[in-house]
Amino acid sequence: MARKRKRKSRRRQEGRKILELVPQYNLESGEDKPVTAARKFIAANAIVPPAVLVVRRNEHTTDRYFWAEKGLFGAQYVEENHFLFPSLRSIIPQEAVSKTPATSVAGR
Repeated sequence: MARKRKRKSRRRQEGRKILELVPQYNLESGEDKPVTAARKFIAANAIVPPAVLVVRRNEHTTDRYFWAEKGLFGAQYVEENHFLFPSLRSIIPQEAVSKTPATSVAGR
């Protein structure tokens, strides 16, 4: 029997496209937990937000985090709620902004 495909949320896909435009850093977690490794990496390299950090936990697992002015967030949360982050609003491509329907007012 064929498996049913999981529906991809349009809002999350938009957020993923926006996060692809943000600088990305790859690092190994080492002995630390992934969040701790990300925080240490940010402090050591003086990374300014916005940035995406991809932390490799082991050979099979990676965790993605978003560094914003407000702090460190899981990338999946940011993909779904990208409109809550002011630093991402300036990055949003103009095509997405221009897709809003224009309303015309008829003369009286």
